[in-house]
Amino acid sequence: GPHGMRHQDPTTANHLGIGGSLPATCFPTAATVAQSWDPSLGERLGTALGEEAASQGVGCVLGPGLNIKRSPLTGRNFEYFSEDPILAGKMAAAYVRGIQSQGVAACPKHYAVNSQETRRQASDSVLDERTLRELYLTGFETVVRESDPWCIMTSYNLVNGTYANESKHLLQEILRDEWGFGGAVVTDWGGSNSHVAGVAAGSDFQMPAPGLDEARTLAAAVREGRISQATLDARVEEALHLVLRTRAAVEARQGQDFDVEEHHQLAREIAAQSIVLLKNGKAETRGAVAGGSPLLPLAPGTKVALIGDFATTPRYQGAGSSLVNCTQLDTLEGAISMSGLRLVGFEPGFDRAGATSDDSLAAAEVLASRADVVLCCLGLSEAAESEGLDRGSLALDEGQLALLACVAKANANVVVLLSSGGVVECDWEDQARAILYQGLGGQAGAMAALDVLLGRTNPSGRLAETWPRRLEDVPCADDFPADGAVAAYREGVYVGYRYYQTAGVEVAWPFGFGLSYTEFDYEGLEVAPDATSVTLTVTNVGSRDGAEVVQVYVHKEGGEVFAPARELRGFAKVALAAGESRRVTIDLGERPLAYYNERTGGWEVEGGAYEVSVGPSSAEALLSATVEVEGTDAPNPYEGLEIESYRTGQVRHVGDDEFERLLGRSLPDGVVRLDRNLCLRDARRGLSPLFWVVSAALGRASRRLDAEGRPSLGPLFVYNMPLRAIAKSAGGLVSMGMVDALVREVRGWGLAGVVAAVAVWLAMGRAPGLAGVLALAWLAWFLLPLLGAFAVNAVRNARGEARFARDGGETRSAFALWCERHQGLWEFIK
Repeated sequence: GPHGMRHQDPTTANHLGIGGSLPATCFPTAATVAQSWDPSLGERLGTALGEEAASQGVGCVLGPGLNIKRSPLTGRNFEYFSEDPILAGKMAAAYVRGIQSQGVAACPKHYAVNSQETRRQASDSVLDERTLRELYLTGFETVVRESDPWCIMTSYNLVNGTYANESKHLLQEILRDEWGFGGAVVTDWGGSNSHVAGVAAGSDFQMPAPGLDEARTLAAAVREGRISQATLDARVEEALHLVLRTRAAVEARQGQDFDVEEHHQLAREIAAQSIVLLKNGKAETRGAVAGGSPLLPLAPGTKVALIGDFATTPRYQGAGSSLVNCTQLDTLEGAISMSGLRLVGFEPGFDRAGATSDDSLAAAEVLASRADVVLCCLGLSEAAESEGLDRGSLALDEGQLALLACVAKANANVVVLLSSGGVVECDWEDQARAILYQGLGGQAGAMAALDVLLGRTNPSGRLAETWPRRLEDVPCADDFPADGAVAAYREGVYVGYRYYQTAGVEVAWPFGFGLSYTEFDYEGLEVAPDATSVTLTVTNVGSRDGAEVVQVYVHKEGGEVFAPARELRGFAKVALAAGESRRVTIDLGERPLAYYNERTGGWEVEGGAYEVSVGPSSAEALLSATVEVEGTDAPNPYEGLEIESYRTGQVRHVGDDEFERLLGRSLPDGVVRLDRNLCLRDARRGLSPLFWVVSAALGRASRRLDAEGRPSLGPLFVYNMPLRAIAKSAGGLVSMGMVDALVREVRGWGLAGVVAAVAVWLAMGRAPGLAGVLALAWLAWFLLPLLGAFAVNAVRNARGEARFARDGGETRSAFALWCERHQGLWEFIK
């Protein structure tokens, strides 16, 4: 997993990976660590992950995740770094270097353009090539070039009509030929569509356990000349290279204990460095301002009331496949007892699903009135953020908002400690004197929060994504998540701050924002003639030691080729003692002023003057300089196109015609088809009563779990799963022939037998054994072909297992071997 090992006990493991896992350190999630803006912390985290992986016999860590946060509603945003590819790429590269320093592989994911959980296995991400290159591939390019990952995981979705795992453009032309990637490519779990097409494109491993059916299909493709022996050999070599290069570390470290306490303290340090202080107003005493001092940090001995369910049951990680069974867990209630603060009491105020009551509110109000400061713990529940579903809102639960309003009336000094893996609407901001955004801080997040509250750590976290005022302000709000077969990326390059800065949309807090207990000054900006680096002096002008995140943005005013008003090109986190100054140089890479030109098929530079600015956020430039550069004289790829929305950045409501002009082609029709890629959530569109029931039952189960606040990856995974993934995830027990039988049923072939039976009944004028006739008709049209395909597959698998047993010198029966390979199926079905 990307923020902690999720490795099953070998005695209870199954091929699907959905069983219980061994204890491991739960580090802060990527969304939180990105707020440190400190790759060195990411590298230390990666080193610890690699050490724990090897100790548990794991040769490949499935992470980090670095998909771009196109929308704050994406359910898996807690696993991803940022809305910006430079920050995401730099942080992910650091993780990879750390993991692989321990001799095990890292596996950056999900390549590529994976931006929603809804229909994630059968959704077509449609976008123009420039947006693809500049936003959705840049982070992966940074990882490949700077850290040489040994493995990369492809995404479930299609990209411009081709499954990512089958795209020669993504896997061969860009990843291997252009970037020089030499590692292995692995599918996501159940993410293979056509195994032959994947191997031909450059994919090495199909996960989780495809069984012998896929092996037979691939062998037949080679014999029939649809794929060359050389291509197959290349994939085998890449696969073996990954296996062999990780073997030594696993064999040397497996079974050895790692330092549990040392890793816990590292998790605490990382969490503290990643906390963002969003607000720090002045404290009040009995309604009067006390000395004009900010509320935080708190002085020892301060009487505090602890309010909110998250104080005793922390929200510290996301839900889904990255769920970690942590080695220990700090709570804010437990941590305060050792902090020097005076705890006057605790009230939960609301339950995990967000509900509250008059009695709960009254108790919280009384407690708040007895304290100097209220620590109000709010956030998103586990049900709100999970793999397998997207969020429906950016708002906190009504019960939490009612609690905050009640507490704020009783005590003006309210500190909101906010726990979530992503953005929330903060129209309640005025009810809090201070706001501390913890993100998802991992198992030591509570102690880290106290470190910041007490000033033991000066907050230096900065937002890695923009916080809009309301969901309606997000550029893709109208059609996210796409519920049909096509997800149209109409906003183009205007994602996150690139949109808000260009379109002039007011936000709650800008990208890169964060407060400190000290202040910093910038001076003496110098820009290299080719803009590949900047140098400036940073001074801590306050009375406390602290760290500043210096951010460098570029822009060309009045350019012919449209571009966002500001684009991050580099950053540096600078730790300074009180009164200290330092001259800092920030590298901006090899192409800080380039854009991707679809007409030339390469990176180009428009000649002229560029503004290079530095500041503490995307919305604040403290220093700027102009650099004049020569261009590459490339033709304007948009000349003559009527795409005014993109020239102005007003992309909130781009229509089909304008988007198609940007694409240079027509949009796909988006029709959901009744074939192997039909998602079970869409089975109601077919003609099978059986699948109507299946689809309805899965939908009901998902909604019930959501309402109960108990997200479960199993139902969510199955609900969004296409039919062909049944074969891909069943460990060989189900063949594609059986999937085709299911497709027959969805298309209503089984109804033909029912119609025939009814016709016989009508002709006879009576109904002797009608139920039996209907059952036999359905058996003839659906169940018999399905059972026949199962039997054929079972026999072929048994023969294959027997052959493998003979070749390996084993004496167990073919049947025993076959059963052993499929022991996880029944857990998956449950």
